[in-house]
Amino acid sequence: MKKLLVIVLLFFTGVSTLNAQAQPDAYTETLLEMMKVSGSLESFHAAIDQIFTMYKQEKTAVPDKFWDTMKAEFDSTSINDLTEMLTPVYKKRMSIEDLRAIIAFYNTPVGKKFAEETPGIMQESMQIGREWGMRIGKEMVSKLQENGY
Repeated sequence: MKKLLVIVLLFFTGVSTLNAQAQPDAYTETLLEMMKVSGSLESFHAAIDQIFTMYKQEKTAVPDKFWDTMKAEFDSTSINDLTEMLTPVYKKRMSIEDLRAIIAFYNTPVGKKFAEETPGIMQESMQIGREWGMRIGKEMVSKLQENGY
């Protein structure tokens, strides 16, 4: 988890140097809306919060004012920069009409519930995935040993 947080921080550090003055086009604005209604933005903000918590614990000599200033900067620019960077990825795979349909889904009661429940589903799924991967790894080692490898 710590490695993931460091990678995300490095990503956002690089992202924050991008030109924040660029005006998003209709596709990018629609993508940002989709990320909002799906709960993705909340997940990104939670990741940023975790990163700051981790660094504050490691860098105890750094004054709170510095962390507050950095957090405000990340909160105001990083998500827009990330959305700009993700736009070409989504444009290759999904039309603006697709994004609008996803937004429409997330604005339904079941879509709202899905967005609310996704973080918990993901957390539990990651644990199950780790357990599953460990089981497969043990089975593979056992089969290799049985066959003299």
